Amino acid sequence: MDNLRFVLGFLPWIVFSFAAQRLDANGVAWSATIAVVMTLVALAVAHRHHGPKILTLGSFVLFSVIAVVGFVGGPAVDQWLFEWGRPLVGVLLGLYALVTVPVMPFTEEYARQTVPREYWGTPTFHKINRVLSAAWGVAIMVIGASGLLVTALDAHAVDASQPHMADLLLNWVVPIGVLWGMIRFTAAYPERVRKESAPGTGATDLL
Repeated sequence: MDNLRFVLGFLPWIVFSFAAQRLDANGVAWSATIAVVMTLVALAVAHRHHGPKILTLGSFVLFSVIAVVGFVGGPAVDQWLFEWGRPLVGVLLGLYALVTVPVMPFTEEYARQTVPREYWGTPTFHKINRVLSAAWGVAIMVIGASGLLVTALDAHAVDASQPHMADLLLNWVVPIGVLWGMIRFTAAYPERVRKESAPGTGATDLL
């Protein structure tokens, strides 16, 4: 599949997480608004080419809700969004990716942009994308759960150095390690399935 377009599908989530983490509580709503604008641009571009992606549609709904709640809610809501809502986005986005696997694995929509149409209905094509989509869903949930754990540890920390160590490990080491592992898996898994598939099954040149 086109790796650049695949990564761009996660760009609103990446920008939201990066911006919201570095702004104060009021910045979560603005960060979500930026993500909404990015998803709208992605939807407009996709409409002219291959149609809207299920991942983009889910991101649009999720970030729209966060933006509205953030602007309408009071200071207490803003603080909750900053502490818990920000990392919870990853958990919800990953769960959304898992739930949509039986309906339309989100990686399949990106794969279809580079794979010939005659392969779209093959069992190998569906198997590869179901596994990749499920794996990415779990990975995103793990990253989100790491952020939630940081918030929980900060709330109960008795040592001033503890939050800094937890932030380094769970907000940086774990996400980078998970993403690095998933990038390697995404590149290697389709080739492994193709080699395991019997000749003549339509497994050649899928992804």
